[in-house]
Amino acid sequence: MSYMALYRKFRPDQFEDVKGQEHIVTTLKNQLIADRIGHAYLFCGTRGTGKTTVAKLFAKAVNCEHPVDGSPCGMCKSCQAIAEGSSMNVIEIDAASNNGVDNIRDIKEQVRYSPTEGKYKVYIIDEVHMLSIGAFNALLKTLEEPPSYVIFILATTEAHKIPITILSRCQRYDFRRISIDTISARLMDLMEKEQVKVEEKAIRYIAKAADGSMRDALSLLDQCIAFYLGQELTYDKVLDVLGAVDIEIYQRLLQCILAQDAAGVMNFIEEIIWQGKDLAQFVTDFMWYLRNLLLMKSGEVKEDTLDISSDHLLFMKQEADQVDDQLLMRYIRVLSELLNQIRYSTSKRVLTEVAFIKLCRPQMEQNYDSILDRIRQMEKKIQELEERPVAVVEKEVSKAPVIELEEEMIQVDVAKELDKRFSLATVKELQQIAAGWDKIKRKLPPRMKYLVNFAKMVVKEETGQLCLLFPNNPDGEDGKATFQRAERLQQLEEEISNLVHREVKIDCQLMAKTQVENRDYFDLSKINMSIEFQDD
Repeated sequence: MSYMALYRKFRPDQFEDVKGQEHIVTTLKNQLIADRIGHAYLFCGTRGTGKTTVAKLFAKAVNCEHPVDGSPCGMCKSCQAIAEGSSMNVIEIDAASNNGVDNIRDIKEQVRYSPTEGKYKVYIIDEVHMLSIGAFNALLKTLEEPPSYVIFILATTEAHKIPITILSRCQRYDFRRISIDTISARLMDLMEKEQVKVEEKAIRYIAKAADGSMRDALSLLDQCIAFYLGQELTYDKVLDVLGAVDIEIYQRLLQCILAQDAAGVMNFIEEIIWQGKDLAQFVTDFMWYLRNLLLMKSGEVKEDTLDISSDHLLFMKQEADQVDDQLLMRYIRVLSELLNQIRYSTSKRVLTEVAFIKLCRPQMEQNYDSILDRIRQMEKKIQELEERPVAVVEKEVSKAPVIELEEEMIQVDVAKELDKRFSLATVKELQQIAAGWDKIKRKLPPRMKYLVNFAKMVVKEETGQLCLLFPNNPDGEDGKATFQRAERLQQLEEEISNLVHREVKIDCQLMAKTQVENRDYFDLSKINMSIEFQDD
């Protein structure tokens, strides 16, 4: 006999074997026991939650010769015929391919004839939302008042597409997504029967990847077993087969995003693509990781709720403390928009890279949460600047060690040096500029004030020209180029001119490492304001 897929091999043949839908199973069994069987049922829910399985079990149960507590015995002639698919009392119709008016008219003709064996003829119409409007209208009268021996079971994944006139004629049952714990327990039980060694962590990941569908879980498990046939199925092997990424990768990726390391993020995406991982699954799993961090920040949550292992729980708690709630919500929003775009796109890599660059560069967006992220980054930079130690360079004033000189001696030496280099009028002006430099900076706009903090105000020895020396690209920006704009330089010149009562011009230059130390420049910060100059 040819191999049979796990989801077909282990399809429940008793109501008790149906997992995760106890609210529906109990109701149907009570109807069977009390003989309160309806004429039309509507089974709604996502794929793989047991709609068709329960419909077939119900068809078995209503025709079973020896039911046991509402469940089919599975041994009588009727049960065996239905299980083999040879029974004339159970008619399965795929509405996706039989959705016309003529198909419904054929059903109306068939229901006129009572079953030759058994009590009921059961019509199971799968994906009923695919029927045309004309077909729905043709079904209305028969569905409302069928013969006493006919039962209709309509199954759909999209109940909102079914006309209200059909809904009002059916008993509606909503099939829930099956929990990860329920799927895991079922898979472990089946693996014992199949005598396949598996890690519990691997089974749990498959259950999570199934997204509430028992059939999807069995199909994924079947795929993993086939790839590693005869070997123990481990967590790492499941990740490899399903094209998934370990949680440690997402931890490193988030750190790159928080550090605004766009190049590092691009390397991550490149690595994911070359490993053959599915980008949609990669984005989905990263969203789940961010969701777990958000839940951890919202309050005390259980490990089961987060669906992560205990070895990652402590690390994630530490990481959650470093990330703001609004920031996580922004990341999830951007990734959710990306997921909607890449599902049907032919340029998935480009869209993914652009979205992750947005995460690193909030200035690319103008919405509220992006602005909050930009403010957070500015605050972080300001804090780093405040905490940055100021390097103090001790220079020799004379051959004797500087530490042995008294303060008055240093002040006299500076004053003499100024007298040698500049005229008395120039020295007074330099003293005024040095004394009022902080006041001048406070009058500047925030951006100018920020750039000036990196610069040094010096004076040339030969010409007495004031110079503003900028380091090479402070904080990633060319301060010299920014300040050379006419309106910015002019504003600083006006402030200094008002202080010394004559027109002053300033030259902007880039500062080399040893430029201020040579004899061509004099740093105004060396002037001690307690020095007084007397006219000759």
